[in-house]
Amino acid sequence: MNYKKSIVGSTIALIAGLSCCWLPALLIALGGGSTLLSFSDGVESLSGIFLTLGAGLLAYGLYQYRQRSTTTRVAILQSIITCPECGHEKHETMPTNACQYFYECENCAIVLKPRAQDCCVYCSYGTVACPPIQLDEGCC
Repeated sequence: MNYKKSIVGSTIALIAGLSCCWLPALLIALGGGSTLLSFSDGVESLSGIFLTLGAGLLAYGLYQYRQRSTTTRVAILQSIITCPECGHEKHETMPTNACQYFYECENCAIVLKPRAQDCCVYCSYGTVACPPIQLDEGCC
């Protein structure tokens, strides 16, 4: 599970759990009548479940964040780029400080660009994804 999703989920659960405090005031401010207030009473009876679930998910997200920050992950920097036009393959070392958006094939001289769903030419045409993707840091 992604720790960012854990933290977002726990935050949503905590907001829902605390709805007994802020929801009636919001409903009154928006001009809600007694019917809407009875809805908040139903939510209030579930606040203990939401608070427990939110606290558990928050603790799990923080645990995952701590585990991620203490473990050292190493990216593979060697990749083989294959030209889609001529099939030429070339061993390349990927940069660690920048993304490579363009790559010129040394065989047919076509300039490769990343596919729409990819962030760089290594993700599109290489045997190994770029270092940020390998380390689960998102696009370059």
